[in-house]
Amino acid sequence: MIQALSYEFMQNALWAGLLASVACGIIGTLVVANRVVFLAGAVAHAAYGGVGLAYFLGWPVLPCTVGFSVAAGGAVAAATARSLDGADRLIGALWAGGMATGVILLDLTPGYNADLMSFLFGSILAVPRADLWLMLGLDAAIVAVTLFFHKEFTALAFDREFASVRGVPVLALHFLLLALVGASVVMVIRVVGLILVMALLTIPPGLALPASRSLGGMMARSVALAALFCTAGLALSYALDLTSGASIIAVAVAAFAADALRRRLAGRRRA
Repeated sequence: MIQALSYEFMQNALWAGLLASVACGIIGTLVVANRVVFLAGAVAHAAYGGVGLAYFLGWPVLPCTVGFSVAAGGAVAAATARSLDGADRLIGALWAGGMATGVILLDLTPGYNADLMSFLFGSILAVPRADLWLMLGLDAAIVAVTLFFHKEFTALAFDREFASVRGVPVLALHFLLLALVGASVVMVIRVVGLILVMALLTIPPGLALPASRSLGGMMARSVALAALFCTAGLALSYALDLTSGASIIAVAVAAFAADALRRRLAGRRRA
């Protein structure tokens, strides 16, 4: 792996993985703590429409997809603003509709020759330096917003009704959270692809949750775990000549399985 870092594309890939880990750890924690994984999945898959729109209009892919994903997050938030009950059909339609829109727009794009699989399963080795700066800017915005609304997000995660009674703007935070999910998803798509995006958003927070006593602590652990998975997955893909995005998720899933087995064995010993 050290030898591989002599290549610029590997350096860019490592930086992309680390930058995406910041978004995954912070926003993934909020997604898991607020129990809105299904909503985040809808936003993630709808983001493919932004990819298709960017190619169809000839616009830069990453900025266009960010805008489309944030708009998709707003649509999902509006559909579930008052209650999550009964929203599953609409969310499912948004989930499938975003992907279908992206595919159709790509079909209609004259001279389209991009690799469809790179968006579905990630293209971390092809991330250009310019995209890293945009990812850094998105991370800075996510960190700033999360720090500014840290108390409100904590209240939202643990008891929405109590937070509303205490004057916390629950509805506005619901919209803001899903907009942040939309921005984060775009970075994760570059690393592991659309199909695997939810794994990197949910596995690190899921592993961090039992050992965390605060939302901030859970975020820090999640960022560290996501960075570890991205680095180890890149090393594995380089050593064995495997697909990078799938290797990253394979490492994450293996860690999740090992943790589940450890907990089961520990429970049996206590019994």
